[in-house]
Amino acid sequence: MGEDGDAKKKAITQAQFLSWKTRKEAEASAKKAEASRKREEDIAAGLVQMNGRELFKHQPSLFDNNFY
Repeated sequence: MGEDGDAKKKAITQAQFLSWKTRKEAEASAKKAEASRKREEDIAAGLVQMNGRELFKHQPSLFDNNFY
């Protein structure tokens, strides 16, 4: 490490960091939205089963205990 490791480090400004952070968060959000959209398409096509949370959101009446 020594001087060679320190020479390769580049200081960034707070504005650069915030710009990078915003860009990364936007990329992660877009990736998550795309995965969610694809999962919804797969569920609609019958390729994947719904998990419990998705089923509850889709048909909450299935979980109504007043019928028992």
